[in-house]
Amino acid sequence: MDFLRPATWAEALAAKADRPEVVPIQGGTDMMVELNFDVRRPPGLLDLNRITELAGWSSEPDGRLRVGAGVSYARLIAELGDRLPGLAQASRTVGSPQIRNRGTVGGNLGAASPAGDSHPPLLATGAVVEVESAGRGVRMIPAADFYLGVKRSALEPDELIRAFWMSPASGPQYFSKVGTRNAMVIAVCSFAIALHPGERRVGTGIGSAAPTPRRAVAAEEFLAAELDWESRLDPEVLRRFGELASEAASPIDDVRGTAGYRRHAIAVMARRTLTWAWNEFRSGHFERRAG
Repeated sequence: MDFLRPATWAEALAAKADRPEVVPIQGGTDMMVELNFDVRRPPGLLDLNRITELAGWSSEPDGRLRVGAGVSYARLIAELGDRLPGLAQASRTVGSPQIRNRGTVGGNLGAASPAGDSHPPLLATGAVVEVESAGRGVRMIPAADFYLGVKRSALEPDELIRAFWMSPASGPQYFSKVGTRNAMVIAVCSFAIALHPGERRVGTGIGSAAPTPRRAVAAEEFLAAELDWESRLDPEVLRRFGELASEAASPIDDVRGTAGYRRHAIAVMARRTLTWAWNEFRSGHFERRAG
């Protein structure tokens, strides 16, 4: 197995164009487990950890944040937690401190595992993934279009993930995860919610309960039609939202949990996260914190 270590982004793109079969690693926390257990043995690895162009983030003229694929979970929590609270909450649940210091959202996107913790908040907030190839240049892929199957993404063989783009939170955001223990665990299932009060809209994301991470589109459309943004949360609206979120999942039975349990847990997490977000919104706490 070859090990390639480009020093610049241009070198990385050239290497991927020349050797599309090599697997990029940005953190390597998923790939090293697969190698250690001999689950996967690719022809080569393309180590992107030296590339400084991937390690920064910036506020763009359109107001969005552009976060490099090499920004670690730990840095995201510390430097962007106030502006990307849902993603920061998800990042806090990733592995151990050592993993959070090494792992990245870019690597999570590249692995495209349905259980990846960053995927639900990326979906709930309408994130966009910036990818690039040496031959065709930059391509922007909405998170909702990025996941194609179990550990399969919309990346072409010669493309690499350069960054992801997200708008700073315009309302409360929450992430919830069920695991077999409280830390250092792969999600049995997970759920993210993002309130967009200015648009009278709610975004959702479901993890580890379908072949791909996905939105609960019918649940979002239900809230757009039924949610009264000027009053308390109607218990019947809350109940139906949980049902629709659960129906959006298509889980399986596996060693971490049954399909039935996952559907139940998605409904519970949908109700809980909406309640938390709604209480924060109605209390005005988000506006005070954002201000």
